[in-house]
Amino acid sequence: MVVTIGIDPHKGSRTAVALDEHETVLGQLRVRTGADQLARLCEWAKAWPGRTWAVENASGLGYLLSQQLVATGEKVVDVPPKLAARARLLDNGDANENDPNDARSVAVAALRAKHLSEVAKEDHAAVMRLWARRRKDLTSSRTRVANRLHAVILELVPGGYTGEIYATKVARLLEATEPAGAVAGARKELAEELLGDLRRLDAQLKELKGRLALVVAASRTTATKIFGVGPVVAAIAVGLTGDVGRFPDKDHFAAYNGSAPIEVSSGPKKIYRLSMRGSRQLDHALHMAAVTQVRHRHSEGRAYYDRKVAEGKTGKEALRALKRRISDALYAAMVADARRERQESQASGGPGGQTGNGSVACAAGSHPTGPALRPSHSRANPKTTALRQAARSSQPRPDQRKIPKAS
Repeated sequence: MVVTIGIDPHKGSRTAVALDEHETVLGQLRVRTGADQLARLCEWAKAWPGRTWAVENASGLGYLLSQQLVATGEKVVDVPPKLAARARLLDNGDANENDPNDARSVAVAALRAKHLSEVAKEDHAAVMRLWARRRKDLTSSRTRVANRLHAVILELVPGGYTGEIYATKVARLLEATEPAGAVAGARKELAEELLGDLRRLDAQLKELKGRLALVVAASRTTATKIFGVGPVVAAIAVGLTGDVGRFPDKDHFAAYNGSAPIEVSSGPKKIYRLSMRGSRQLDHALHMAAVTQVRHRHSEGRAYYDRKVAEGKTGKEALRALKRRISDALYAAMVADARRERQESQASGGPGGQTGNGSVACAAGSHPTGPALRPSHSRANPKTTALRQAARSSQPRPDQRKIPKAS
C-alpha cells in the first residue's frame, strides 16, 4: 500500500496526516517542535513501511524536519505552499483552514502532482547558499549606510560629493572640512560614525569574499573555469540552484534565472521582451559575469557581444544575449559536476554518508573540514593566504580558461 504523509510545519508544532492512494485518511498526529519530534513521527509512521513524506515548504519552515527525515533514509518530497493551497481550495470535503486540513492538503497535492522535487541531503551547495545570502545582507546594509553618509555630506560640504562612496575618499574629505557652528559639528560627528560603519561593513565583505573562495574551492565546482565567474558568482549560482537535476534542460534553467526572454508576439510579428521572472539574485550574478566579459576585449564573450551589436541589437539586448550564453555554460558545468559526483559515489560503493539519527539534521556536517583548494579569480583573505599559495601553482592562465562559445 502506498502511503503519503503530509506535514504542515509551524514554528511550534508539526502536524502529520497519512493518506492512502485513494486519499483516505489513515491517521493523524500533532507533535510539538523539539528534540524528540523526529522520534515521535517515525514511531507513529512505523505502521506504513512504504511511505513517502510530503513536507510543505521544505526549504523554509519544514527545512530542519526534512533534513532529519532524509538523514534517516526516508523519502521526502517538497510541496510548494501554493500547490497545497490550491488542493485545499479544490477539495470537496472540509476546506476549513486548520492544521489537520492543511496537512491533508499537502498530502493530496503530493499524490496528485506529477513532478515534485525530492529533498536530498544538503552538501556544499547549502553552505554556499548560506554565505551568498549573508553577502547579500551585508551588501544591502553597506548600500544603506553609504546612501545615508552621502546625504549627510551633501548637507555638510559645499558642492557635496560626486562619485561612488569610498571610505578613504570620504575620510580625506571630512579631514579637510571645518564645521561652522554646532549643527555643522553634529553633522560631521554623524558622518564620522557612518564612516566607521562603512569601514566595518567593507572589512566584513572582504573577509566573507575569502571565505566564499574556500567554500567554492572545496566544492570542486568547474563553474569557476568560465571567464568572469569568480567565487562570489559561483557561490550565488551553485548555492541558489541547489540540485541542478530538477531542471530538465538549459532552457528551464534560463527561465529560472530570468535570462530567457518572454514572447509577447501579436499576429505575424515576433516580439520578445526582458523577463522579470525568476531569481533576481541569479540574474544579478549572470549580469556581473557578463559585464566582466564585456570589459575584457580579449574574451570570447566580448567578441560575441560585438557581433550582436553589429547585427543591429542595442547594447542592452546584446548584454542580455550574452547572459543567456553564460547561463547555458553554467548549466553545463553544474550538470557535469553532478555527473562526476555520481560516478565517484558509485565507485566508492554507494552514496555513503551518515545513517542518520533522530536528534540532528544531516546538514550539520555538510561544511568541509579539509577543503581541496582550486583556482579562484579573486584574492584571498589575509588569513587564508598561506592556503591559497599552495594551490597557486595549479591555477590556469587567463588564456587557458574556458568561456562560453558563441553561436
